[in-house]
Amino acid sequence: MLAWAVLRAILADLHLGQRPGDSAAFVQALEAVRHRGAEELVLLGDVFRALVGFSRFWDESVRSGLAQLAALRTSGIRVVMVEGNRDFFLDTDELSPFCDRAGPVHSFSAGGRRFLCEHGDTINRADRRYRFWRRLSKSRPARLWARLLPRRLAQRIVHGTEAQLARTNFSYRRALPEVLLEQAARRHFRAGVDVVLWGHFHRSWRFVDGQREALVLPAWLETRATTWVGSDGAIRAEPDDVGQFVDTASRSWYQGRESNTAAR
Repeated sequence: MLAWAVLRAILADLHLGQRPGDSAAFVQALEAVRHRGAEELVLLGDVFRALVGFSRFWDESVRSGLAQLAALRTSGIRVVMVEGNRDFFLDTDELSPFCDRAGPVHSFSAGGRRFLCEHGDTINRADRRYRFWRRLSKSRPARLWARLLPRRLAQRIVHGTEAQLARTNFSYRRALPEVLLEQAARRHFRAGVDVVLWGHFHRSWRFVDGQREALVLPAWLETRATTWVGSDGAIRAEPDDVGQFVDTASRSWYQGRESNTAAR
């Protein structure tokens, strides 16, 4: 199917494995993606409590969720993972069976509008503790260290990492950094982006600048919300009670790359 005729589903901040019953709810969400005829699923970061690209780190909740994504791909739906603050080294071969593309950003066009997807965890520059943790935990030495860890120790570290992440930037997610979000949005608009989609902050937010817009999508963890982007570029969040995003952007083009990671 041509690129401009694709229906996309976007899920942000699932944190699978964090709450009872979320695995069954995830299966239902993927069934809805199939039923609606979507051709691409974009996971906008933080799919699990923590996801490291090496299988020795995966617990049962991660393996179960990844198996569901593999089945989705088998049905012909493209799966894209955008790196969140709880995601590490998503470009490994071990993750290749479960997603078609992984990287810090993803872009696509729909209805003549250029969309840019990123998690949003680097927007709040005041959170210096988190920014230091992020730089350290996603560094090349950290990748090498992760490759060599024994399985049991690796899984213990993942659970410790989740607790560390909860401490590092929770206070900075309680209130939206609206000024910083607007500044980031304007930078993307100047580069030619029409619509910016973020997650991370776990609540809906919308900024409009002329004919362009930036959205923070509601977290699936709390709302079970799926955001749909139609072939005409229209955006709709379901269920309805999470709030709707009004489509006001114009038709234009963006000269950027789709992702920092080549398609698999």
